[in-house]
Amino acid sequence: MSAGAAGEPDAAGRALSAAASRSWLRLKTRAQYQAVLKNPPAARTTHFALHRLAWSGSAAVTPAERQKPVFTPASGVWLGAMAPKRWARRAVTRNAIRRQIYALGQQKAGGWPAGAWLVRLRAGFDRSQFPSASSTALKRAVRSELERLFARALPSANTKPAADSLPPGLS
Repeated sequence: MSAGAAGEPDAAGRALSAAASRSWLRLKTRAQYQAVLKNPPAARTTHFALHRLAWSGSAAVTPAERQKPVFTPASGVWLGAMAPKRWARRAVTRNAIRRQIYALGQQKAGGWPAGAWLVRLRAGFDRSQFPSASSTALKRAVRSELERLFARALPSANTKPAADSLPPGLS
């Protein structure tokens, strides 16, 4: 790992260390997102849908292009978050929602079955109820709904969290 001017790791070093500390990989390419979105939602809540692509012999390869793998390696848990502008107009809100998804993924991914998982925002949060783009109330509402979403999809992999707990750095 290389060091920056102030003795801190550069961006590549930080990305490598972050990936090494996670028990899941992040969806990054359009082809990966499209492959997961081809499947119907495994679970839904008022604002979110959870899509899953289970690994099989051909799950890691697109049907049209048998030579080009979409997921490398085609094992383990992959996680993606999708918060479109249509449902969260402000970038601060979209980023806060994505951070909640990835933070919860960090906590729960160890108990998930192998495959690619995608959490998609499918409806907006009421701006009159949450006027601040990144309020604690909005983060708690998002967190609680994501907990319900994962509990519906993975009843055996969940534990009951504290009612108003937020991960460090997201308060």
